[in-house]
Amino acid sequence: MSSDSVSRPGADIAPPFLRDLWYMAAPGAALGRGQLRRYVLLGEPVLLGRMRDGLPFALRDICPHRGVPLSAGQVTSEHTVECPYHGWRFKADGVCSAIPSLVEGQDMDPARIRVRAYPVREQDGLLWVFMASEGRETEQPDLDPPKVPLPAGALPRLVERQTFRCFIDHAVIGLMDPAHGPFVHQAWWWRTRKTIHAKAKNYAPSPRGFTMVSHKPSSNSFAYRILGGDVSTEIRFELPSVRFEHIRAGRNDVVGLTTCTPIDAENTEVTQIFYWTAPWLALIRPFFRPFAREFLRQDRAMVELQREGLKYNPRLMLIHDADVPAMWYHRLKKAWTDRGAAFVNPVPETTLRWRS
Repeated sequence: MSSDSVSRPGADIAPPFLRDLWYMAAPGAALGRGQLRRYVLLGEPVLLGRMRDGLPFALRDICPHRGVPLSAGQVTSEHTVECPYHGWRFKADGVCSAIPSLVEGQDMDPARIRVRAYPVREQDGLLWVFMASEGRETEQPDLDPPKVPLPAGALPRLVERQTFRCFIDHAVIGLMDPAHGPFVHQAWWWRTRKTIHAKAKNYAPSPRGFTMVSHKPSSNSFAYRILGGDVSTEIRFELPSVRFEHIRAGRNDVVGLTTCTPIDAENTEVTQIFYWTAPWLALIRPFFRPFAREFLRQDRAMVELQREGLKYNPRLMLIHDADVPAMWYHRLKKAWTDRGAAFVNPVPETTLRWRS
């Protein structure tokens, strides 16, 4: 088989999102004590908040009384969220703890009223929300959020977020596309069309995804050369929509984490987070930030240009070997959706070759 074809759901069909997985909702630093923020994740309104003691939580952002967004309310000193309409209060687990309008003798137990609570985990300076499938909303996750491959306590050094006007699949496939770089990311500090050459990379399956095993990156990339030393990089993709690039240069480690979080069927939040162990890299952060922003903007501009063709719901072609990671992504999605009692990773150990 020399190519695969994939179809895009019509505009009148709501495409399914992967469930029973962790999605990166926001950097932890974006949420101070006592703050509430409204997000839309996978088409669902989600209140992400932090109690005054620092505990993060996530609730469905709709009060069950009159439908007012709870994110318009406030965090109380009793570690509850107070609805702005009638003052109903909800604990971090979604249980209603108070209804101010009740008077003595009225037979109603507020604790029987609940708002959906989403499992939330703060890890590596990021807030992850577990989006369960229908019927499993009250179950505890049986897996952990994706872990940054650095010692515990690693914190983001640089964060860039942009909203891509596309369905999540197109954003994710852009993450793993090895052939678009010389055309989309033309810049003196990255690469140009003049640097296109043949490549061969080894791949192996990894938990809920695949890894481009450790290798020397392209020597023409200034972004890598600035680290100095003997540089190697390993790139890992993990469901639902996470890409890690772990760069090692002597004793220095840099990890670039890119996450794609679907807002709805037409919009995806793409976040690039960088971690590093070398203190001196903090000195170049002000200069590196514009490059990170521009790099992400170039990807965003391309998927938004792609929308012009996708309006006509064409069948899309994936070719060997450059598009094999995209094929794997679709197969991983299917294997996860159809997993039954156990997930079987469909990715083989192999070598892929392409020019870029």
